[in-house]
Amino acid sequence: MRDVAVIGVGMTKWGELWEKSLRDIFVETALNALDDAGVDQIGSMYVGSMSSGLFVGQEHIASLLADYLGQTPVPSTRVETACASGGLAFRLAFMEVASGMSDIVLAGGVEKMTDVNGYQATYALGTAADQEYEGYHGITFPGLYALMAMAHMEKYGTTREQLAMVAVKNHHNGSKNPLAQFPFEITVDSVLNSVMVADPLRILDCSPITDGAAAAILCPVEMAKKMNKPVIKVIGTGHATDTIALSSRKDITWIEATHQASKQAYDMAKKKPEDIDLVEVHDCFTIAEICVLEALGIVEKGEGGKAVEEGLTSLDGKIPVNPSGGLKAKGHPVGATGVAQVVEITKQLRGEAGERQVKDARIAMAQNMGGSGGSSVIHIFERE
Repeated sequence: MRDVAVIGVGMTKWGELWEKSLRDIFVETALNALDDAGVDQIGSMYVGSMSSGLFVGQEHIASLLADYLGQTPVPSTRVETACASGGLAFRLAFMEVASGMSDIVLAGGVEKMTDVNGYQATYALGTAADQEYEGYHGITFPGLYALMAMAHMEKYGTTREQLAMVAVKNHHNGSKNPLAQFPFEITVDSVLNSVMVADPLRILDCSPITDGAAAAILCPVEMAKKMNKPVIKVIGTGHATDTIALSSRKDITWIEATHQASKQAYDMAKKKPEDIDLVEVHDCFTIAEICVLEALGIVEKGEGGKAVEEGLTSLDGKIPVNPSGGLKAKGHPVGATGVAQVVEITKQLRGEAGERQVKDARIAMAQNMGGSGGSSVIHIFERE
């Protein structure tokens, strides 16, 4: 198996992009990644997209996007595993380069979510849950994560204020990210006094509806060195699943798919949680970040809330979490999120993250997941 590096990344401003189509958003972003890599031809491409059919009425986007990017007849694959679609697209691109099947592969993700109304968007996102046993009975993802939050608060003493501190931290980081959907600061009070969505989660605990795309270019490490590119090496990857229905799990405060995927990634990278300098995690709701930190082994079970309160996960903390602003502030165009995490990590490891740069960053992790944790994809990177 060949060593693999990320040699180019691209991302454009996320938000409510009324004037752009799904294909416009993707092509603009992919061209940025190709320019960053200094290449104009690829051997293959993978695109993560959760629900293009429901959001914009367009399926068969593998062909569509290869066409409009000017890359036909290269093989192009659309990847779907709910909100982890982008992370899995990157993993498949990594595997293709590592196997020797292709030398230069594009991993992208895209979602255009604002072309439908709120009800339709809620329905589309809800298809990532168990439709017969969860969706049919009316529960939505804020409701599922609210159940996880209530259980965590009851079991470990996690406070409502600690949940709010996750949002405050990520908005602080996002205020330093010019590509973020919501690049502004908020306060604990503003979170606690925002509109209730599903008790105890309020609107400022929730990631937004977003239009956006992200892209990365991968190639063998030896090729990257010959191209005089900074070598951001993929040293570990993991992928795991769990029950799709929250009610089928032994402990709804624990995200087993993330735990299992992290074990695979740590083992492959020959690293431990304490070796990681920064991490981008899937904070679709504030409680998600807390639970993920525990599943990754960065903190002990039940300590995720305290870690945020004590500043462990802040930009200048022991292990900065979501320096990009996370899903909460950067935005969450569901199919693109996992690749955007790779974009942020690549910039951080190159030392190109500007005001949100993590000092002396050398090893980083990205954790992307689908639904309420029914699937999870993890990657570990190292700057050579």
